[in-house]
Amino acid sequence: MTPYTGLIDRYRRRLPISDAVRIISLCEGNTPLIRLQNIPEVIERDVKVYVKYEGLNPTGSFKDRGMTVAVTKAVEEGSRAVICASTGNTSASAAAYAARAGIAAFVLIPEGKIALGKLAQAMMAGAVVLQIRGNFDAGMRLVKEVAARAPVTIVNSINPYRLQGQKTAAFEIIEALGRAPDFHCIPVGNAGNITAHWMGYQEYARDGVAKTLPRMCGYQASGAAPFLRGHAVDDPETVATAIRIGHPQSWDQAWQVNKESQGWFDELSDEEILASQKLLAEREGIFCEPASAASVGGALRDLASAKIPAGSVVVCTLTGHGLKDPDIAIRQSSARRVNVDATLAAVERAIMDNMT
Repeated sequence: MTPYTGLIDRYRRRLPISDAVRIISLCEGNTPLIRLQNIPEVIERDVKVYVKYEGLNPTGSFKDRGMTVAVTKAVEEGSRAVICASTGNTSASAAAYAARAGIAAFVLIPEGKIALGKLAQAMMAGAVVLQIRGNFDAGMRLVKEVAARAPVTIVNSINPYRLQGQKTAAFEIIEALGRAPDFHCIPVGNAGNITAHWMGYQEYARDGVAKTLPRMCGYQASGAAPFLRGHAVDDPETVATAIRIGHPQSWDQAWQVNKESQGWFDELSDEEILASQKLLAEREGIFCEPASAASVGGALRDLASAKIPAGSVVVCTLTGHGLKDPDIAIRQSSARRVNVDATLAAVERAIMDNMT
């Protein structure tokens, strides 16, 4: 049996990677597609809802798919450093892949606006962390200005190789289902991921691997919803830090996806996002970060209204693992914590008192 060695090896002929290049990989990709079984809104209707659990990538988010290709190309081109602006997940991934490649990583993050789990990843991987007094959009502007003057490679999603890597999630979904889903629901922040998935679906349809294309449904947090407002949002705010972005870098591409796929954008309140995160964990055992839960919350709401009709096959992208932001998870958890004496009688009594 040949061991899995990462998505570049698996999909090399569909990626802009030559045979001679040194691949920078952490065996990313190959994440599970899990059918939901216990949420009433799903099982009481004639519908199949799956989650693509991208939180099981090496650094805990979908960013690894794009980063393996972006950093591989950066090394091939002789780059000695990468740079990114980040709300957290990109910085963690860039730092890890730069460490793997043996090059430097510089990450710009909003001061006080990043989940500690993500900051810890970037720091442990040895990145130079620049905390700016501004949001992601300010960081993105600075990254572009720095890259124009210094010998560093930008690895945000404006790097076209990032989207090439991220499109492979659509390949895996089609291969797992034996077809394309009818609807693909996905959180939207910078909008690179919805763009990349559409690229992947189109490629497999064009080559005859899939016979149909899904409708792409993008969900934003209400406090950071430029696609719903029709214009950029200067001061985005949401508990879902991964999509706290007001000036999406893939704005035009995402609108094109919306048009071509006949999909839609919608928004959820922070309360709806957190409720969906909790529902997934409590009913399905799947722990995702808040931003991820926007896709499931949006899908369930659209199923309830029949906007997504009965009989559909639906895939929801879970972009990151719940351990990315443990503080938020603990604050909203209703799990019982009981202090007892270290005796058999006390433990037995506590178990009987708390049986559900």
